[in-house]
Amino acid sequence: MAQPGIIVAVCTANICRSPMAAALLQHALAARPEPLRSLRVVSAGVAARSGDLVSENSVLALRKVGLNITGQRSQPLTPELIGGALALVCMTESHRAMIHLLFNPPPQNVFLFREFMPKGTDREIADPYGGPLPRYETCRDELVEAIPSLVDFLSRITRAKT
Repeated sequence: MAQPGIIVAVCTANICRSPMAAALLQHALAARPEPLRSLRVVSAGVAARSGDLVSENSVLALRKVGLNITGQRSQPLTPELIGGALALVCMTESHRAMIHLLFNPPPQNVFLFREFMPKGTDREIADPYGGPLPRYETCRDELVEAIPSLVDFLSRITRAKT
């Protein structure tokens, strides 16, 4: 049964995009009224190993906006995380497809991080893995750009649960 308090940010290896997404979204939610403020955001990967450190450029990109994800460790997406999530927010359609292939029954609460932005906006967030710091900063900025529309969506679904 879904616990209406956990949001799972999902990418591939859980060392670049989803840790940044989780930290940025958690920061944004902390400034909102209840029940949004109490939501907990975690991250996981569809092909993640347990315990890998987040990439150094992800750490640096977030440090530039005052957030610290140093020491964060990767984790695979599990049935337990899915079962406890109010929503899973992916970086790409391939992540959503992989979740639907890997888990039976496939969860119905899988969305793209940028899914709720205006029509015509690119919905996917490219993987910066192995790239220079500016690529990670672009990824960070694409995540930040999506947060208001995602928070509005989360506000609607948390109201519906109460």
